[in-house]
Amino acid sequence: MVQIFGGRDTWDEEMAAYAAAGWGPLVTFMEEVNKELADRGEWVEAQGLGGPGPVRTVRARPDGTPEVTDGPHFPAEKILAGYWIIDVATPERAVEIAARISTAPRPDGGPGSDPVELHPVMEGPPE
Repeated sequence: MVQIFGGRDTWDEEMAAYAAAGWGPLVTFMEEVNKELADRGEWVEAQGLGGPGPVRTVRARPDGTPEVTDGPHFPAEKILAGYWIIDVATPERAVEIAARISTAPRPDGGPGSDPVELHPVMEGPPE
């Protein structure tokens, strides 16, 4: 899984900057990445996620009923902004893809170099 992040406390400003600049370059970039992955048979799924405003944290109480609180559970500077599930032959290919995604354009159109995390998806319980 390739994960991208956005600022927890700056989400609204970041999204406003992209909106003011026009979403075109970022959307085009994401569509190109998805098409490249699909053409190579590596794309499984990708989703952009909403900001921290609508996030709700759910925990089961001792009696099993849900306890719901507004906002992300973990206090962190960044929150998950989107992800790709990819199916690649080697870890090196996953790194190539993550590096490409890291270059997603900023609102000014220039390339970013934001950190991107790679997480293996477990195929079963550890042995």
